[in-house]
Amino acid sequence: MSIVIENVMIVTQNADREIKKGSILVEDGRIKEISEKTLSGDTVISGKYAAVPGFVNLHAHVAMSLLRGMVDDVSLDKFLEGTFKVDAQRTREDIYAGAMLGMVEMLGSGITTFVDFYYGEDIIAEAAEALGMRAHLAWCVLDEKFTTQKGSPLKNAENFIMKYRTSKFVKPGVAVQGVYVADEDTWLKAKEISEKYGTICTYHLAETKREVYEFMNARHLRPCEFLDKIGFLGEHQIAVHCCYLKRNEIKALARNRVSVGHCPVSNMKLASGIAPVPEMLDAGINVGLGTDSNASNNALNFLREVHVAGLLHKLFLENASAMTAQQLLDMMTINGARAIGMEKEIGSIEVGKKADIVLFNLSAPCLVPTTEKNIVSNIVYSANPAAIDYVLVNGEIKVEHGRFNRCSEIAEMAENAAKKFL
Repeated sequence: MSIVIENVMIVTQNADREIKKGSILVEDGRIKEISEKTLSGDTVISGKYAAVPGFVNLHAHVAMSLLRGMVDDVSLDKFLEGTFKVDAQRTREDIYAGAMLGMVEMLGSGITTFVDFYYGEDIIAEAAEALGMRAHLAWCVLDEKFTTQKGSPLKNAENFIMKYRTSKFVKPGVAVQGVYVADEDTWLKAKEISEKYGTICTYHLAETKREVYEFMNARHLRPCEFLDKIGFLGEHQIAVHCCYLKRNEIKALARNRVSVGHCPVSNMKLASGIAPVPEMLDAGINVGLGTDSNASNNALNFLREVHVAGLLHKLFLENASAMTAQQLLDMMTINGARAIGMEKEIGSIEVGKKADIVLFNLSAPCLVPTTEKNIVSNIVYSANPAAIDYVLVNGEIKVEHGRFNRCSEIAEMAENAAKKFL
C-alpha cells in the first residue's frame, strides 16, 4: 500500500536542515519520493500539515507505566526501593499491559522509536511487535546477589538477544543497572555480549551525588572514571542521565564515542541533578533525549521533554542561547537515531529512509502562526500532543486524527492490571 502526504511543510532534518514544501510518497515502508509535483497513492493525506521525522526516545522503562503516581515526591534511593518491591511482584500479564499502555502514550507524542531498559524484555517485545512500533529493548543486568530475576541476568540478556535478532521491529540489546549494583565483571561481560551480537549497550551513569560519592569512597574513582579505566566505554553505548560529570569524564565519553540519553523531567522530579548537556555537545558527544519511566516522569510526552530540556539549561546557565531550537530538534530526531546506529535509516525525512513521520496540524492553536522560519522553534517550544494528527511507523499509520485506534481497549487492560499495585 502506498501513501501520499500532499502539500506539506517538510522539516527534513537532512544534513543541511532544509525546510521544504511538497508531497511525500511512501511505499513499502520507505520514503520513495519527495516532490513539488502532484503524486498519487492508494491513500492520500491532505491538510495544513508539517511533516517531522519520528522522534527517538533514548531511555524508557515502558512497562512501568502501571506505576504512574505511585512512588512520587521521594529521592531516587527511596524511589528505587519502592519500585524494586513492585518489580518482585510482577507477572507476564501486567508487564505486557504496562508496555502496551506506554507505547500508545509514546506514539501519541510522536515517538516512533524507543530504547527500553528492563528485565522481561521478551514480554515487551511481544507488545512492540503487536503494535508495530520500533523498539530497541535492552535487557537489564546486574550482579546476581541483587537481582529479582530468575537465573543469571547476563544469561537472560544473551538468550533474549539470540531470540529476537531477526525481528522486524525489535532490536535486542543489553543494559547495566548501574555501578551501585554491578561489579567490574558484570560490566565487562555486558560489553562482551553487546559486541558479540552487535547490539547497543545502555546504562545509568552518574545520576545522583549519592551514587558518585559512595562509589568514590569505595573505589577512589568516579563512576565514569572507573568505566574508562576498566576499558568498558565504547561505541554503540548510551550512557543515561550523566548529571554529575567532571570535564575529564566528558572527554572520556567523547573520546570513546559514547552517546548520552538526557532525561531532564525525571532528573528534575527526583531532584537528581542537571546534566551538563551544553558542555557535552561542545565536546562532540552525541546527545539525545529520554523520558525515563512513568513512575518517575510521570508522562511519556516527548514534546514536554524537549521543552523542559531547552528551558532548564537556559536558566541554569543564565544564558538564553545555551540551547538552540535546532539543537533540541536534533536531539529528538537524528541524534537519537545516531545513538542506536540507525541514522542511515531514520531520524530525517529523505528518499530511501524508513517512513517514520509525524504530522503536526498547523491550524492547531499552539502552532499558529507557523512559517518555514519559525517551524523548528514552534515544534520544540510550542507544540503539544494535541497538535499531532498522524504518526506513521515504517510507512503504517499508527495514529490517525490524533488517536490510536485501540487506545480505549489498551487503557482498560492496563487499568485492570494496575489494580493489584494500587
